[in-house]
Amino acid sequence: MMWSNFFMQEQGRRRRARGQRRPGLTPEREGKVKLVLLLAAVGATLAVLAVGTEFWVELNTYKANGSAVCEAAHLGLWKVCTKRLWQADVPTDRETCGPAELPGEANCSYFKFFTTGENARIFQRTTKKEVSVAAAVTAVLGLAVMALGCLSVIMVLSKGAEFLLRVAAVCFGLSGLLLLVSLEVFRHSVRALLQGAGPEPPADPPLAFEYSWSLGCGLGAGLILLLAGVCFLLLTLPAQSWGSLCVKRGPGAT
Repeated sequence: MMWSNFFMQEQGRRRRARGQRRPGLTPEREGKVKLVLLLAAVGATLAVLAVGTEFWVELNTYKANGSAVCEAAHLGLWKVCTKRLWQADVPTDRETCGPAELPGEANCSYFKFFTTGENARIFQRTTKKEVSVAAAVTAVLGLAVMALGCLSVIMVLSKGAEFLLRVAAVCFGLSGLLLLVSLEVFRHSVRALLQGAGPEPPADPPLAFEYSWSLGCGLGAGLILLLAGVCFLLLTLPAQSWGSLCVKRGPGAT
């Protein structure tokens, strides 16, 4: 008798614990949160891929240099790679060397902005470390805020703390905005690099540039995270707010 009472009390305690674990989080609402979290996960994956790779922009010299090889470079927030490509491998419809994905002799190095504070030299042109550092720091802040948003959603699903949906909405929206700002700052750093030709010989080779797939991933990530932030914000609105947006029309309305 004593053991049966103990087991009944234990089962009742577990039921109460399960009931208190997710207060107010219905299965339908939980499904909506998970669906928006999946959207945010796509944006987060693209964001990490963009920040961690060095194919934000390609710098290409022109093929008409009287040589069998030509030079190209691609860079990101942390790293630059210069490559020597055989002109025979370059598509005939291109006037410039590239694309950078072609096989060739590569020389990659990390920027020294964050260690010794030195500017980098790319094709006799000097980078602007202040602008480049600002782009990198903004992107890292975006990733940090994005991680906080993911943690907030996990707490909502595991603990039923629905008030954290507002925190997640702000975090994802802010992270998307920071990534877009980082892209714009990086664009200015590329412009500054192309204008940073030095007066000393040898003469600076003419360059063409094109933005690459890493920057495309960053742009997609920023837009998707902004959309996820808006969706989480809509989930925080009570059902009565949606009903008040619809104007009820009477039978005699025209």
